[in-house]
Amino acid sequence: MEIFDNLFLGLSVAISPINLVYLMLGSLIGMIIGIIPGFGPAAGLSILLPLTFGMDPTGAIIMLAAIYYGAMYGGTITSILLNTPGESAVVASTFDGFPLAQQGRAGPALVMQAVASFVGGTVGVILISVLAATFATVTRNFGPPEFFMLVMMGIVTLVVLIGENWRYGAISALIGFAIGTVGVDLETGIQRFTFGSAELISGVGFIPIAIGLFGLGELFYAFYQGLHRAGSGGIIQYQSEDRFWPTIRDWLDSRLAFVRGSILGFCIGVVPGAGATVASLMAYSIEKSSSRTPEKFGKGAMEGLVAPECANNAASSGAMVPLLTLGIPGSASTAVLLAALLMWGLKPGPLLMEQNPEFAWGLVASMYLGNMALLAISIFAIPLFVLFIKLPYRILAPAVILVCTMGTFSVHGSIVEVWLMVGAGVIGFFMKLYGFSPAATVLALVLGPLAEETLRQTLIISRGSPWIFIERGMSLGILIITLGVIVFGIWMGRSRKKLRARMT
Repeated sequence: MEIFDNLFLGLSVAISPINLVYLMLGSLIGMIIGIIPGFGPAAGLSILLPLTFGMDPTGAIIMLAAIYYGAMYGGTITSILLNTPGESAVVASTFDGFPLAQQGRAGPALVMQAVASFVGGTVGVILISVLAATFATVTRNFGPPEFFMLVMMGIVTLVVLIGENWRYGAISALIGFAIGTVGVDLETGIQRFTFGSAELISGVGFIPIAIGLFGLGELFYAFYQGLHRAGSGGIIQYQSEDRFWPTIRDWLDSRLAFVRGSILGFCIGVVPGAGATVASLMAYSIEKSSSRTPEKFGKGAMEGLVAPECANNAASSGAMVPLLTLGIPGSASTAVLLAALLMWGLKPGPLLMEQNPEFAWGLVASMYLGNMALLAISIFAIPLFVLFIKLPYRILAPAVILVCTMGTFSVHGSIVEVWLMVGAGVIGFFMKLYGFSPAATVLALVLGPLAEETLRQTLIISRGSPWIFIERGMSLGILIITLGVIVFGIWMGRSRKKLRARMT
């Protein structure tokens, strides 16, 4: 009964007129961000975060969360119509989504992806409602050793499971850790890497780095690809087809994919660092391996579209569990949300739901409403959103640059932070070009200070002995899970190499 009481409390917060406006606005903006090729929720959240200053914290985080999971809905539209994923979490949706569009079945594919996103997101929110309080109760017993091991697990998971080259991922994470050391050492009071600049005494701001790496970095990469000359218009396949709605066969073929993808996605999303990209790719692989007709996959199998769509949206919901109950983001997008929470004076952790129940459960309840709104928007406003695909980059780029610059400058009125944003944009471009991971950099930037603080506290408690991580049961369990992730990552890497060898 306590769960229902909490949900009713959350709904009373979420259905206030102003919060409903923020929810709808965030859902629309999120879908638009997802539709724009090359952008994703992390870029959109980073760029728009400064615009929420001055808003009520609950309404602001409801809007930002709606942008986060709304981008998952919108990103698949370009995957299906243009074979261009809006962001990495929907890459698996191109495998069968685009072949369906080539067969003249873009309409059914778009409807099925909307329903799959709704099912995955709703299952994820239901599981949050059931498990979040229990999760928070368990984590109250966590001390500095456990938090340090969780931070390390999040970084290791991201480095090992995302990207073709784990070495590049590790270097990307180390760059984030290095940036996080700039400022004053809280223990000794000594300035570190400030180069005599008063602007850097308080450290490098999260917003200019995130906006630069994701916003400007993606834009510079688009310039490099020549999108500013060619535009980004595409073929709208579904306008010329006879049938818009899926067939009964589509629903029957996909019935188990809805269940498997949603549950798997949430479980992976809860693991810090794994994220929606890993969830969607694993869901696709499992669906193909369990299918009686695996030869259909990659040629237009509806279940091959449904499974990753359920998984990436369920994983997005699952990633909110460690964010709210531990204060540890599981992805670049939730790292931006964490930064937003800290800026409003809200510290996520085991006591958040107890000390700020209106905020925490208002956010959870808003995700139920947001998924309903996004389902309706996805199905009935698809023709309108597809127009954004045709928007040329020569029009889009100046607007994005202006928003990035104004957003960065508006935070502290610092021109130094604007130059930091530009520098991060250049770095982000080269990271994208050579296969490094901006997500690992941002996650390490956010988690770096926490890792340093908890490691120092741990060593003080143990008088310098590293054996404390093994002597404490919970930290040992997290260490074992981390080692399991590394072994799994090695296996996945070898599997990728074998698959590429067979294809060549």
